[in-house]
Amino acid sequence: MTGDTRRTGMAAERTWLAWWRTALVASAGALGVGRLAPQLLHVARAPYVILGCGYALLAIALLIVGARRQHGLQDAIDSGQPAILPSAIVAGFTVGGIVLAVLTAVLVIANT
Repeated sequence: MTGDTRRTGMAAERTWLAWWRTALVASAGALGVGRLAPQLLHVARAPYVILGCGYALLAIALLIVGARRQHGLQDAIDSGQPAILPSAIVAGFTVGGIVLAVLTAVLVIANT
């Protein structure tokens, strides 16, 4: 195994770990929004629980896509081919993140 191959493999592993870290943050956001925010703000729980579930779904999607991405990167390294992240995945996570951010802002503004 050459130094370049080893470094590329380690980069693929770091990418996978980044997906995991992001999923852990989304999980913490789910807990904070869905469980803690209603108690701290003394507001109706239902909208926050629904939004927290959205963050939890984001975390699940990040774990699934991250695992698939790592597998694809490893296959690409083994075959010497490029491993391009599909634009549909980028668009999906971007739109999902925007929706969650806007809904969070709406709840924050509505309860001030």
